[in-house]
Amino acid sequence: MTVHQISVFVENKSGTLVKVLDLFKEAGVQLIATTISDTADYGIFRIICSEPLKAKSVLDAAGVSSSLADVFAVTLENYPGTAADAISFLSQAGIGISYLYSFMLSGKGILIFRTDDPEKTAEVITSHGMSTLDDASLLSLV
Repeated sequence: MTVHQISVFVENKSGTLVKVLDLFKEAGVQLIATTISDTADYGIFRIICSEPLKAKSVLDAAGVSSSLADVFAVTLENYPGTAADAISFLSQAGIGISYLYSFMLSGKGILIFRTDDPEKTAEVITSHGMSTLDDASLLSLV
């Protein structure tokens, strides 16, 4: 139901992002999805990758500030409205979404998100029969 996501705190200056990407390249870690949220001075580079524990270890060894978290990964059929339906179920249950990003993989839409109530979120996902991924099942789609 959840996948590991790495969040890296990067300064908004030239070369900072490429340092992280080069570390992953050298370690043979494949990026699956990424997003960056920024402010004036820094950004949060969120990463779903092939080997999150290895990636976190590589970042730690290089002195790069990062964190590892579980986030929900819901799969959707590839037609209009499926994301709206999934988010509506959460909204109707009074669950707030902290952040969300999406991508397509193997013909399926993938929603990655974090909420303010993980236990209730898991209940809603289960009660509505939504399909989810964990690290192993996500990697099998790559």
